[in-house]
Amino acid sequence: MTAVAFPAARQLAALPPLALYVHIPWCLRKCPYCDFNSHEAREPLPQAQYVDALIADLEAALPLVWGRKVYTVFFGGGTPSLFDADSIGRVLDAVRARLPLAAEAEITLEANPGTFEIERFRGFRAAGVNRLSIGVQSFETAHLQALGRVHDAHEARTAVAAALDLFERVNVDLMYALPGQSAAQAQRDVQTALALGVRHVSAYHLTLEPNTYFHRYPPPLPDEDTAADIEQHVHAALAAAGLERYEISAFAAPGHRARHNLNYWTFGDYLGIGAGAHSKLSLPQRIFRQTRHRQPAKFITSALAGDARASEDDVPDAQLGFEFMLNALRLIEGVPVALFSERTGLPIGRIGAALDAAQARGLIECDHQRLRPTGLGLQFQNDLLELFMPAQAAAAAPGASPPRGER
Repeated sequence: MTAVAFPAARQLAALPPLALYVHIPWCLRKCPYCDFNSHEAREPLPQAQYVDALIADLEAALPLVWGRKVYTVFFGGGTPSLFDADSIGRVLDAVRARLPLAAEAEITLEANPGTFEIERFRGFRAAGVNRLSIGVQSFETAHLQALGRVHDAHEARTAVAAALDLFERVNVDLMYALPGQSAAQAQRDVQTALALGVRHVSAYHLTLEPNTYFHRYPPPLPDEDTAADIEQHVHAALAAAGLERYEISAFAAPGHRARHNLNYWTFGDYLGIGAGAHSKLSLPQRIFRQTRHRQPAKFITSALAGDARASEDDVPDAQLGFEFMLNALRLIEGVPVALFSERTGLPIGRIGAALDAAQARGLIECDHQRLRPTGLGLQFQNDLLELFMPAQAAAAAPGASPPRGER
């Protein structure tokens, strides 16, 4: 693993906020559209051993984050709700014993309605989880079957209602532009979530990701015009209910924005532990990324041996501007101009030519206070981001894609 030293003159004045991501890689069944590091749970899960490995992984990373406060914790997957509350509690206890956890830390756990049990949800709440993210995708059984989900519409409604009784903050993931879906059906999914009382919705256009079953065997999806109409109906229904679009795919009522994901989009630091987890960490003169071994068995063995890293690479100066903008331009309100230098250690002039080109094409608005994507920039985000890519195809560099978040 090669480290690239930054020039001594370039130094972060302060380290960014720190988040913790915990990956639990097992699912009841691999969804045909999913490109995340997840594995079907075909045998009894090695919960105790995996938690031991997570704690060992955290221990090994402590020198890099020693004494830094953790503001958010996110259990993602896979399906973390396959683990019992005692296992989740062990991880959180280990975090509290080793790092300062903010008094009002947001602690999110992803859950699948197909694994819903009321006592399990109560156990997660007692263990310290204070936000639940539920992968509903649709409240129509036919669409759930088309997506290969293991739950039906009744289980989806039941799980969301129970979560809202136990947790003040709940996210529901919905997908739209599904096989055979109409705009009215997509809008009905949104209205069902809102009627249940959901105040945060992550709404995703179904895309055919490489290395998925759907990419190899594409289902019949709505054409481009129909998909655009569906998206407009989904966004309009959420806005009419008072949920503000604050990120490309995220809508929230006041006070319900996902703080963990906002840390990603504002180029904060995050330590990722678990199979296939990614980290982006800062030191005063160094910003670097790590990945963990993807296969659960390999991760467990290597973590317990003291080093679960599969890779570690410094982010070169030429890449930093692109990576910052890759995240910041997802935010509807954009970010303060000063944040670029605070989080990268580089002067904003390093991306000045790209900013000028983006403004000339009407893709961003930028003044001395703030930079933000325009409506056109949100619609043609890939074109916008290409303007900030370094000549050597930065998108192929480690960690260039956005980190794992809600979905």
